[in-house]
Amino acid sequence: MCGIAGCLGYAERDRLEIVLTKMQQAIDHRGPDDRGIYISEDLQAGFAHTRLSILDLSPAGHQPMSINGDRYWITFNGEIYNFQELRADLIAKGIGFQSQTDTEAILQLYRTYGTDCVRHLRGMFAFAIWDDREKTAFLARDPLGIKPLYYWRSGQTLLFSSELRALLASSLPGKTLNPRGLYSYLVSGSVAEPDTLIQDIETLPAGGWLQWRAGEVKQQQYWQIEFNPQPISQTEAQERVRQALIDSIKYHFVSDVPVGVFLSGGIDSTSLVALARQTQLGELRTYSIAFEETQWNEGPIAQRIAETFATDHTEYMLTAPVARQLMDDFLDAIDRPSIDGFNTFCVSKIARECGSKVALSGLGGDELFGGYSSFQQVPKMVRWGQRLRWLQPLQIGQLLRRSTKNGKLQRLGDFLQHPPNSFNAYLSYRGIFTHSESLQILDRICPGYDPATLRGSFPIPDCPSLEDEVSFLEINRYMRNQLLGDSDVMSMAWGLEVRVPFLDRVLLNAIDTIPHDIRLAQGKQLLINAVPELPEWVVNKPKQGFLFPFDRWLDDPEWQSLFQLTKTPQLSLAPWYRRWSLVILEKWLQKIGCSPTASRSTFTS
Repeated sequence: MCGIAGCLGYAERDRLEIVLTKMQQAIDHRGPDDRGIYISEDLQAGFAHTRLSILDLSPAGHQPMSINGDRYWITFNGEIYNFQELRADLIAKGIGFQSQTDTEAILQLYRTYGTDCVRHLRGMFAFAIWDDREKTAFLARDPLGIKPLYYWRSGQTLLFSSELRALLASSLPGKTLNPRGLYSYLVSGSVAEPDTLIQDIETLPAGGWLQWRAGEVKQQQYWQIEFNPQPISQTEAQERVRQALIDSIKYHFVSDVPVGVFLSGGIDSTSLVALARQTQLGELRTYSIAFEETQWNEGPIAQRIAETFATDHTEYMLTAPVARQLMDDFLDAIDRPSIDGFNTFCVSKIARECGSKVALSGLGGDELFGGYSSFQQVPKMVRWGQRLRWLQPLQIGQLLRRSTKNGKLQRLGDFLQHPPNSFNAYLSYRGIFTHSESLQILDRICPGYDPATLRGSFPIPDCPSLEDEVSFLEINRYMRNQLLGDSDVMSMAWGLEVRVPFLDRVLLNAIDTIPHDIRLAQGKQLLINAVPELPEWVVNKPKQGFLFPFDRWLDDPEWQSLFQLTKTPQLSLAPWYRRWSLVILEKWLQKIGCSPTASRSTFTS
């Protein structure tokens, strides 16, 4: 795991090294073990890298790395879990290697297969390859979007990096807010890709690649999840899930440094620990967060799980004062606003301090196996909305939105004013602020936007059921835009690599043919049946999620000072996450000096 950055086709070539150095410094935290810069002789391309050494800890793993007489250069962030098999296949073709790294395997694959190299890779990745003979650059991102890759284009120049802050540190992109990205954040708590909060900076789509040549850019999507149900018995489905998970976990433990597991006390993380015992001998490290507040505290059950599976367990007791002390570091670590992330920030801190450089997370289990209530509620909303169409739902929606201060009912009113499809139902169900409230905030922060361009649409491929559509949305919206983004930034703030075995392309290809009535059975029943090692007291406990007692902590005077807005908008700020989302946004805007808010209050009453 590392930090990558680069600059292609920069007109002011005498400043290229300065630009690269600024970007490299902005992502130093991602790679504390090594760093390097490459600039092509003709100054058409420059790469910067910061390294967190996981595989082949020797200097042979230094990046940017080159092969073939310095023709091909790469800067790479991520892990390729099947690199040993790929390496063996390439050696059998007569190709020699100079290191034991997965980085060199990618380079040799690109040399052999060109852009199709991405179809051979099993893992999480974002990388750029420069062909110094053809004068082309190839950028790619993993199928699920586990690793981020941001880019900015102006004329023939293209900048890219693992984090938004590195592009801004170059001083080349402007800092003008993107109204569509801001609307997305206000509605859902995160910015939907490919947008960002900054105008003209985008993310490379997950499962996509980009090719640059002399300022011209070509993009292509090489992978997208599809659900194609095939007849299968319950028993066969359970065995398929079990074997796919064991296989994925085995690959995700490939490392030359210690690997731990985030243990929240839920079904997903406990499944990882239980199945890891099928593939891992010896010490297994686990990490959890505990609270004084009983309502949120899953420390005791995590401790019991650790004892059951004989792990070397570390618990981090997080009190309100301790959490408040960490908040300044957390705010500094934020690369883009989100209503989540503090949980990963805290558990990553303790894992790194205990000597782990790699940790597994159960992220993805809810999205693949129907763990959220959205799998039941969104289809109900769609069917209800379709039945109400003849009752003039627009007027009903307006009445609901205007006659209540209940946030859920207001969002339901929003939904009834839009076509009753799964995307609109999902936006309303997952919402933070309503459409009209978001417009009020936008009016204050970046006036002059075109309302017609804000909400947009989200193309959903043909799915066999509404439940499959919800699974697609959870994977491609909430998980990718919020959970994966927070997981990457907050773990890398401590120099920790987080791996997600549930989000393995091979695993997804194994289970995407299981019909939704089996795969998404309520309560994640398929996953539970596939892992009979799960203790009954884990399976039967109420679903809680990895939640923090923020609403309780905000009563603490020290926390109240942190959560004061410059000026409070004329909106309801209950529940707590509404205020949180605006505070995080305001502090981020102040930190980067983003126009037009740098010289005046972000929110006005």
